[in-house]
Amino acid sequence: MTKRIFRSICFVAVTVFIASFVLIMGILYGYFSDVQQNQLKTQTTLAAQGVSHEGIDFFDQLEVHNFRITWIDADGKVLYDTMSDTSQMENHMEREEIKEAFLQGYGESRRYSATLMERLLYCAQRLEDGTVIRFSVTQYTVLMLILGMAQPICIIFLAAVILSVVLAVKLSHKIVRPLNELNLDEPLDNMEYDELSPLLRRIDNQQTQLKWQEEQLLRKQKELDAIVGNMKEGMILLNHKGKIISINSSAEKLLNTNNYCVGKDILTISRNLELHEVLIRALEGERAERTVVLNGGSYKVNADPIVSEVSISGIAVLLFDVTEKEKAEQMRREFTANVSHELKTPLHVISGYAELLKNGMVESEDTIPFATKIYAEAQRMVQLVEDIISLSHLDEGADDMAYEEVDLYALAGQAVLSLESEAQSENISVELSGRAAVMKGIPHLLYSIIYNLCDNAIKYNHKGGSVAVVVNCDEASAWVSVKDTGIGIEPEHQERIFERFYRVDKSHSKEVGGTGLGLSIVKHAVKIHHAKIDLYSAKDEGTTITIKFPRY
Repeated sequence: MTKRIFRSICFVAVTVFIASFVLIMGILYGYFSDVQQNQLKTQTTLAAQGVSHEGIDFFDQLEVHNFRITWIDADGKVLYDTMSDTSQMENHMEREEIKEAFLQGYGESRRYSATLMERLLYCAQRLEDGTVIRFSVTQYTVLMLILGMAQPICIIFLAAVILSVVLAVKLSHKIVRPLNELNLDEPLDNMEYDELSPLLRRIDNQQTQLKWQEEQLLRKQKELDAIVGNMKEGMILLNHKGKIISINSSAEKLLNTNNYCVGKDILTISRNLELHEVLIRALEGERAERTVVLNGGSYKVNADPIVSEVSISGIAVLLFDVTEKEKAEQMRREFTANVSHELKTPLHVISGYAELLKNGMVESEDTIPFATKIYAEAQRMVQLVEDIISLSHLDEGADDMAYEEVDLYALAGQAVLSLESEAQSENISVELSGRAAVMKGIPHLLYSIIYNLCDNAIKYNHKGGSVAVVVNCDEASAWVSVKDTGIGIEPEHQERIFERFYRVDKSHSKEVGGTGLGLSIVKHAVKIHHAKIDLYSAKDEGTTITIKFPRY
């Protein structure tokens, strides 16, 4: 813009200078021509009077340097000329100024000489005797004057150009400086040029709109970042070359990387071949899905190609954590197999004993032991089915069970009393200590928790061992602790003892009986009460299980 203003000012200045020069030269040339013509007229009048009085003798002592004097008779013949031989001169009757002088008494004319680049001024006056006296003077043309004044004109022109350039530089900077210093953040505060007011108002309106749109975009961006950042699922956006465009924190953790991986090829971030196969299929335009192992867990990978017109511009990759689902599916399969196995064993025993009784292959004195065995196995099946039903109910959340205020210490006393005969048969002492701990809970589930913990403490104890049950509370929590002096649990088994049908010592478990679902029921009942389980155990040193409940 500065250059355009500079060029414009220079062009205008030079144009004005040239136009002014031409105009002034034209006006001055015309003015001085008129002055010279008047002087010539005056001189012609004076000469006419002299010739009228003295005749041709007037020219004898006359010294003429810049003028030409010609005397013409009434027939147009030249009688006298200061510059040429009269005998060689042609008749002047046809000259414009001569004709006019003969007719009106005075005449004048101006003629150009293209060859000499001069202009001639003529004045003619008729005398009393009918002759005409003519004065002429030579005047340079404008072009000749300009050529004659070339040096001063060039100097003036150069000075004008330099002055124009200097002024143009200063003016252009002065004009542009307020524009460069415009405060576009607050357009209406700029009052330098009134002509800019419509533009500044429009800029202000546009800035208001842009600010509003920016705020909306930032808000949506923050919302999107918050949603994507807090997603448990991993999300990765790749371009058509497999380079990472965007990645959320969950995906960063899964791939053991950070935000600096943006712009890098995903093949340099993860070497998982199964993941690469999914991405390659997506890059080929096919929606791909597969379960892969990442960072020690199972994740379902969904890779969808992003199609722009006819080409693939990128891939959207979602990583869903299906570890728990896989575990649940595995547990379901194991549960089904274990239930089948647990039911098959007593059924085989019952079927075998019943078949012997049916075929009369049992002595009369053995009938009662056979019937007792059949009854025991049937009771075991009944207990197993009841535990399965109870566990299924707990899996559903036990929403139909009512919460009541219950004394945990009283429930523990009931459980200890119920197991008294079993403990005496194994020569195991069971002691209850602590104090009343009233809390809100589901009574029969709390009872089931304490009962199963005490039952296991008795079953997996040594002969002559002991079980200590302690109940206590504070303002916020109530807890029950069951400690035994039994066989203990090795560290590698401690995380799995609450799984369904999981047994640490299967041979011992068969001897002591049980369905293998007791601790699983405990785990689900504890979860429903939002309680916490702490386990401490060492091989042959016994086990201590403490469950802490929120009171309300």
